[in-house]
Amino acid sequence: MSVIESGSLHSYNAVREIFEQYNDFLITFTIPAPSGMFAFIWPALCYNYKAIPNGRNDRRSRGFAQYSGKPTRYFPEHLQFIQTEKPGTPPPSKSLVFGHTFTNHMLTIPWSSLEGWGTPKIEPYGPLSLEPSSTVLHYAQTIFEGMKAYRDEHGKVTLFRPDMNMKRMNSSAARVSLPTFDSDALLQLIKKLIHIERDWIPREPGHSLYIRPTMIGTQKFIGIAPPSEALLFVICSPVGPYYPDGFKPIALYATTEYIRAAPGGTGAYKLGANYAPAVMPQKQVAKMGYAQNLWLHGPEHYLTEVGTMNMFVVLKKGDAIELVTPPLDGMILPGVTRDSLLSLARDHVSGTYKIPKLPEHFIVSERPITMKEVQEAEASGNLVELFGSGTAAIISPVNRIGYLGKDIHVPTGEDGMGPISRPIWTELVGRQMGTIPSDWSVPVTA
Repeated sequence: MSVIESGSLHSYNAVREIFEQYNDFLITFTIPAPSGMFAFIWPALCYNYKAIPNGRNDRRSRGFAQYSGKPTRYFPEHLQFIQTEKPGTPPPSKSLVFGHTFTNHMLTIPWSSLEGWGTPKIEPYGPLSLEPSSTVLHYAQTIFEGMKAYRDEHGKVTLFRPDMNMKRMNSSAARVSLPTFDSDALLQLIKKLIHIERDWIPREPGHSLYIRPTMIGTQKFIGIAPPSEALLFVICSPVGPYYPDGFKPIALYATTEYIRAAPGGTGAYKLGANYAPAVMPQKQVAKMGYAQNLWLHGPEHYLTEVGTMNMFVVLKKGDAIELVTPPLDGMILPGVTRDSLLSLARDHVSGTYKIPKLPEHFIVSERPITMKEVQEAEASGNLVELFGSGTAAIISPVNRIGYLGKDIHVPTGEDGMGPISRPIWTELVGRQMGTIPSDWSVPVTA
């Protein structure tokens, strides 16, 4: 009697463990193809069902159950470069609209559970070829990152804290059973792509090259299982400042109808599936005169994120100023900009690096904060400012929050930024643009 027939199937992992124990047996002897319900879950158990044919499998070291969650390596020295025959030219920097213009080339790296990572290629930017049954099109098996390359006043090109993007992308991949990768190897390949496309990096202050690493499941298979095939690709887009005419504070709507994430979910990962559900609520609040949703959680209405950004609240606490951001509790995306702002603020508090114009009595907190606390701070005059943070905008100031039928008014400075966000933003941008030396700024070389 089979495991399923006996009713002793307690979990997917238990069954897969049984098959892993008998891997040598399965690849040594001819076995019949499974049928019925067993046939449907067979690919998930074997991870790559192509490795279990009606006969002998010669790839003992690469076959069924080969992928263990540990990264397999691809080698940058094997990179193939296919130059475009129809190169475009970078448009004038003043005409750039975020996410609309793309460079001549892209990086692609295929993966399969049989072969591991394949040959990396830098090839002409263009359409991808996908089967209509590709798992990404049915089950949202897609992750991505957002990072930037900058050109300093001397023409030197750098990336800002790319190690954090690589770490987060690997974490996202593992969460949705996509293959993990060697971070250093991928970063080398991204640097080569940037070097090839270096003429697309604007020279004007505040401009950059936005880089979008993405991974998708490409196996042609209708069924919920880890994909046996995937594609990692990287595209680049020149961008200008998010606020070209100065900072413009935005209005938020603190929605109590929809949530962005929940405990035990995927809010801490950069998955495509996290973003599409936010579009409809955003359209609704736009009709009400608000730019973005302020995502809340629980009956206490804890603040979590702003649109697609992390968020910060600044409060008066007696003779001190407190910078508050929600903790990384599994619902909050661990943003690179968020971490950078916190690090700079904590360096100021510790005296490691004093930031001009920040108060001496300064508190940096990662803690839960509710809408009730924000309401009370506004009523008592203790609400100093509120802003979002992210790779695209860096800092996005807020001037009001719609909540339960009323608006909470948030102070802003004369130029749109508040007294705390402005000096920290200046320090952060200085490190990104190379005017302030920093280990966070990683050179891009050929």
